[in-house]
Amino acid sequence: QVELVESGGGLVQAGGSLRLSCVVSGGTLRQYGQGWFRQAPGKEREFVAAIKLSGNNIRYADSVKGRFTISGDNAKNTVYLQMNSLQPEDTAVYYCAAGRVITSTMTSNSAYYYWGRGTQVTVSS
Repeated sequence: QVELVESGGGLVQAGGSLRLSCVVSGGTLRQYGQGWFRQAPGKEREFVAAIKLSGNNIRYADSVKGRFTISGDNAKNTVYLQMNSLQPEDTAVYYCAAGRVITSTMTSNSAYYYWGRGTQVTVSS
């Protein structure tokens, strides 16, 4: 059974940075694609970023391009989301997900089988 545990969320002022981590157990990063999604109060869960190390594919939502960076460390079985220039609209619960995605489905939450419990990110203005 694959389990995902997120950490690194918190409260930060606008313009600040946070790095989220997602430790994957029960599988290796190369077996699955990993994605970050977020859900703000009253809104649907939305795609943020995804990485597929087998094939070196990375995708970003337009809203975070140039500000967020997704990466993976095979040795630590951990996926990271470096978030810079954070804005109040980035406030949400951030979820890590894993699944046997293909390039065309990397941005779709329905393509991911396993989900973490989420970590809260709050950006104050």
